[in-house]
Amino acid sequence: MNLRHATLHQLRIFLAVARHNSFARAAEELHLSPPTLSLQVKQLSETVGQPLFEQLGKKIFLTATGQTLADACADIETRMERLSQDLAALQGVERGSLKLAILTTVKYTVPKLLGGFCAAHPGIEVAMLVGNRENLLQRLAANQDDLYIMGQPPESMDVVSENFADNPLVLVAPPDHPLVGKKKIAPNRLKNEPFILREPGSGTRLTAEKFFASQGVTLKNRLEVGSNEAIKQTVAGGLGLAVLSATTVVSELALGELVLLDVVGFPLIRRWHVVYPRGKRLSAAALAFKEWLFEHRPVSPAQPPAS
Repeated sequence: MNLRHATLHQLRIFLAVARHNSFARAAEELHLSPPTLSLQVKQLSETVGQPLFEQLGKKIFLTATGQTLADACADIETRMERLSQDLAALQGVERGSLKLAILTTVKYTVPKLLGGFCAAHPGIEVAMLVGNRENLLQRLAANQDDLYIMGQPPESMDVVSENFADNPLVLVAPPDHPLVGKKKIAPNRLKNEPFILREPGSGTRLTAEKFFASQGVTLKNRLEVGSNEAIKQTVAGGLGLAVLSATTVVSELALGELVLLDVVGFPLIRRWHVVYPRGKRLSAAALAFKEWLFEHRPVSPAQPPAS
């Protein structure tokens, strides 16, 4: 066994396979063909002199040797990332890279802020992933990105969380709904109204359910929809009411496709947070973008109807 013959490329490929427990998913992440990826892992296994994976049924698992190598690869990846950050710091904030993971709802605000940041710092390479809460929590646990932007920081993880902007949640209805134009609607008047809800675990859904539960109301779930765009179209089509971030409905309100209901207690004020693992050493680029978020924080786009 002579690990000097192993390459960083092979170690990075192996770590991706170990992380996903899947050759296909690792190949997709790394934009490699499965045969190419399998060949690299096979060559690494031959260099090590022992099998790195074992297959049981259709699933693959790390061998004891594979787990030891995976731990070492994770250490190497962390050290290489730190080296990259140190070199970028020596060059100043005008060089380096930034990896962001943002909640789907934040895609209405953060990309605009990111555009201004990139224009001010053209030398920084930026990658941004948009996902739901579950996606972001998985990536956060694996420390795959520099910064995470979400509505509700995880209570079960040791993270640094800083709120940088309000995220008001509003209650929207189709324009012909009987409650449109009514003032100071009591929440219990909505107990028989059908609601269009996000998937279980969504921060917006949790906040809405918690508020109505405090008012003695259980939301009547007509549909569960996995995207804000689909929810807006469903509500506009008259199938129910919805609680959404005000940032997502600006255009629809302006066009009259949706209408705000003046329900007592709304808007529900949540906040956008920038989150990262406690103890993580942020790169110069990540620190600069975090500062940019606070300097250019958005103003709440919607207010409750005048009473």
